[in-house]
Amino acid sequence: MARSSGGMRILTVNAGSTSVKLERYDLRAPVPILACPPAPDWETRRTLDEAEEAVADALRADVDVVAHRLVRLPDGAPAVLRLDADAVQAIARVAGEAPLHDSVAIRAVRLLTRLRPATPQFAVADGAFHRTMSAAATTYAIPRALTRRGLRRLGFHGLSHEYAAHRACTLADVDIMRARVVTAHLGGGSSLCAIQAGASVDTTMGYTPLEGLPMATRSGSVDPGLLLHLLRDGIQPTELEEILERRSGLLGISGTTGDVRTLLAMRDDPDARLALDVLGWRLRAAIGAMIGVLGGIDLLVFTGGIGEHAPEIRAAGALGAAASGAEVAEARNSAAAGDGRISSDHSRVGVFVVSAREGWQLARQVYHALPDAAVIANR
Repeated sequence: MARSSGGMRILTVNAGSTSVKLERYDLRAPVPILACPPAPDWETRRTLDEAEEAVADALRADVDVVAHRLVRLPDGAPAVLRLDADAVQAIARVAGEAPLHDSVAIRAVRLLTRLRPATPQFAVADGAFHRTMSAAATTYAIPRALTRRGLRRLGFHGLSHEYAAHRACTLADVDIMRARVVTAHLGGGSSLCAIQAGASVDTTMGYTPLEGLPMATRSGSVDPGLLLHLLRDGIQPTELEEILERRSGLLGISGTTGDVRTLLAMRDDPDARLALDVLGWRLRAAIGAMIGVLGGIDLLVFTGGIGEHAPEIRAAGALGAAASGAEVAEARNSAAAGDGRISSDHSRVGVFVVSAREGWQLARQVYHALPDAAVIANR
């Protein structure tokens, strides 16, 4: 790999279920610490239909490498994986475990290969942060013959959880190596993470992003016996997958939408109110469970689209930490914009809002993964 005197120019691609977010960074040594990110040199968010136009816009400037967020990488893959043809095929084989995201991400990889074939591309594993979880946290209570095939709890949103914990500890002037932190990434997909000494101890998502909290269109955890009942009742596996991934969650409960902003605007509708109440209840219970795993809590952190912009949901979730001494200041919570504290002055637990910075995480991880932080020069 050739070294460039100008630094490493990285395009990050964060493909979601309905949109793709692109950011471009020019990183040079010394790279800022995780909790103090620079602003991207350029950024845009587009619908999936506009993805090709957006990528073409991004490539008008020089780019040395491309970093993609991949929800599910093959077992044994490193946290940062060079995307050659074999790697893309291997990812495609497991993409069905995260169909709302990774199928879109693979399309973005192939699009960039077509538009800029000489530019190296890398996948950054969204769940690598959770590889520190213990066997007790990751093992399902199913036969050993199945768990030994790799069927275990993996966890996702790792990039967001790690950054949110570091950023909140910096804002609170707390040493992350001594802190017990619960992070709540709440968006179209939602999960919690229990973090101790900077490492993931537990999380609410499992082998797939379906486990855990109810989400925009995903069910979250349901009784496995209920799923068996539906299969016995004649529902085919493909239809059941469609129900659980795209027709459940807040959309399924409300019957109209999975968008929390819309549900809040129509909260007087009984079904919309129920969807919000279910989300708040499950969030409260899950935060309590994460605190139990840690044996206490120092910081509670909200991030993601809902976590950053829905004070009512934050207040409902924070009740899960009330027994530990968390108290949200209503005025601070209502006025929160960007990063900041929303707990009261006498709260024994710091409660914070942190803006998600997954693009920064992607760029930083690829920069540090390359030998000697060398730039891959295209010119």
